Amino acid sequence: MSRIRTALVVGATLLGTVGLPAVSAGGAAAAGTTLHVHRTTGCTNSGTGTESAPYCTIAPALAAVQPGQTVEIGEGTYPEDLTFTRSGTAGAPITVRGVTGPGGSGPMIGDQKTPVNGFVVRGADHLRFENLYLTAAPKSTLLVDGARDVSFDQVTIAEGATLHVTNGSADVRFARGRIGSYQDPAVTVDGGSTGTVVTTNQVYKPGSGPGTVPGIVVKDAPNTVVVANTVNAPCSRSIVLDGGSAGAVVENNVVNSANGPRACGARSADAIGITVGPDATAGSKVDYNVVDPRSGGPAYSWAGGPYTSQEAFTAATGQGEHDIVAPSLVDRGPDAPADPKVDSADENAPGMLPTDSEGRAPVDDPTVPNTGTGSGTRDRGATERSFVGSAFTPAGPTRLLDTRAPIGVPSAAAVPAWGTVDLPVAGLAGVPAEGVTAVTMNVTVTEPGVDGHLRVYPHGSRPWDTSALNWTAGRTVANLVTVPVKDGTVSFYNSSGGTVHLIADLAGYYSPKGSLFHPQGPTRLLDTRAPIGVPSAAAVPAWGTVDLPVAGLAGVPAEGVTAVTMNVTVTEPQADGHLTVHPHGDQRPNASNLNWTAGRTTPNLVTVPVKDGRVSFYNASGGTVHLIADLAGYHTAEGRISYHPDGPERLLDTRVQPGGSAPVPAWGTLTLDLVNYPYLAGMTLNVTAVEPGAEGHLTVYPQGDTVPNASNLNFLPGETVANQVVVPVSKGKVSFHNASGAPLHLVVDRFGYQAY
Repeated sequence: MSRIRTALVVGATLLGTVGLPAVSAGGAAAAGTTLHVHRTTGCTNSGTGTESAPYCTIAPALAAVQPGQTVEIGEGTYPEDLTFTRSGTAGAPITVRGVTGPGGSGPMIGDQKTPVNGFVVRGADHLRFENLYLTAAPKSTLLVDGARDVSFDQVTIAEGATLHVTNGSADVRFARGRIGSYQDPAVTVDGGSTGTVVTTNQVYKPGSGPGTVPGIVVKDAPNTVVVANTVNAPCSRSIVLDGGSAGAVVENNVVNSANGPRACGARSADAIGITVGPDATAGSKVDYNVVDPRSGGPAYSWAGGPYTSQEAFTAATGQGEHDIVAPSLVDRGPDAPADPKVDSADENAPGMLPTDSEGRAPVDDPTVPNTGTGSGTRDRGATERSFVGSAFTPAGPTRLLDTRAPIGVPSAAAVPAWGTVDLPVAGLAGVPAEGVTAVTMNVTVTEPGVDGHLRVYPHGSRPWDTSALNWTAGRTVANLVTVPVKDGTVSFYNSSGGTVHLIADLAGYYSPKGSLFHPQGPTRLLDTRAPIGVPSAAAVPAWGTVDLPVAGLAGVPAEGVTAVTMNVTVTEPQADGHLTVHPHGDQRPNASNLNWTAGRTTPNLVTVPVKDGRVSFYNASGGTVHLIADLAGYHTAEGRISYHPDGPERLLDTRVQPGGSAPVPAWGTLTLDLVNYPYLAGMTLNVTAVEPGAEGHLTVYPQGDTVPNASNLNFLPGETVANQVVVPVSKGKVSFHNASGAPLHLVVDRFGYQAY
């Protein structure tokens, strides 16, 4: 068919036909490069569309717009039937753009009370439509008729309308849109149209009983690209190439012809994922799609032959080598299969966009292998998985900060009262210069002048009322801290009225690549008093080392473990000192994991790389000590759980509960509800025992489990003690058991969480 060439006229109706004001080309040019439309006080259809006096309706702006100009439509409802016949040029296209208002909504062309009957581009060239919402009556259409070089980006066609490209149209692109049709195919490309690109759209075709029609139909339209769409066409065909539609590309789509999650029963023969007719096979390519088989119908029909599996389809046709026939909706959780859509698309397919239908850039999910082309991080379908965490890379221990030395600061000087230290971490000690989301450090406060606490937080953020460790005057205290990184930097705030020195030893960092955490335990791996993890019960001698096997024990795999996280406790120390935990066989680093004074029981969380299946503990003191280590989890190259840096934020303070204080009673248990976190597997918390009435310890564990023989922090009467805790979560809850003969208060700060 020949393309229609029409005079430069725009027809418009508003519940009937209305005339247009006469606007000369010169008058339009005087309006500037942008013509404004906004149904607001001061609008007028007799002006020139200035920002201060915009048009009230769209049609006058379309009658006046010139090549290279933009029509900006403000938020509001415009119940107009529109026909576009005015063209731009290749170098100066006409743009029609919806503007999102302060409330987050853009313009709606029609609404449910007054749906429009037509949105037509007829015989016009070089047009761009962006950010529009079309509410149409059933069976009405966004029609592209005999037009060329027309693109639609983020255009929603709702309430039963369809997209129809026809009559020899060329180089039409519909991208990042939503289409919900009822009675007709949601998308039809036909009439000899060429080079149409349908990409990154969410297409839903509700089922309407026997004889339902397909989601996307391409007929007699060669060289059509159907790429990266999510198509749901219950009990019907999802994507159809028919007639003379050779040279098509159908890639990276997610198609589901099931009736929700259910089979289609008697209609299953029509519920076909991808159909390619005999006259459309020549030069066409089908690959990298996910085809949902739950309809019970064939996954494919190629030249009339049905195929229920990818293997049979590829063997018979040579197509679909990288297709996946599997459920398109995958729940997250410990027993859920991997999502086939994620990080598996052909990034080099024609029509691929830099962002998904929501405008989000692709992200690498560390829990899924990258099996696509290019970067390997593109997902199939119209949407990218956005809820993606980070993976851990063990590093060190390496000293990043020592205000006594100086290391990490310009000069050796104590941190002043209420003072802040900003520590660059990106690009140092093996930490990448970009992409780092959090770092894990063992942080030590030494030589404090008065009692206080330390806040560690992302650089540039407000130091919220949280704490990473607490101290009393003159005492050296250490704690493991996992803190989000912002601007490549983390900050330390001395929340005390006296000076302190700070030390920070790197244990690892989080980024899109690395090892994944497996919460485990708490389970006792080492107790030199028992003996557990050692041949006989004996204290570790002065300057002595204990080598602890961890691989293959307490649920830790025998191979592939990159690091373990343990709560390590020193008890019965004869002299002041510190403990260094490091990979087995490596040279002992200049770093410490916990510090103690003679006679005092001291715990700290430790994350340490594993070498030869073991880790080593060095008693850096002139007296004997006993060591206890309780497993919190381990890291491997593969897993289902990633880390989400989030905080710090206070979750609990029993001193300020509504209605008065409510300490945890002696031998009592408090349960914390965390159900607002999606796909939750574990939490990284800083837990502080405040004002304990008796000596004892605190155990943090998954709610519902038996209280384990393990401790997370130990305390003496009246002292405030903090420790980082990594704990699995059961049914969205964790429990805190006060293993002492007197009440105590608890403060819990969140620094991040592990999620599926």
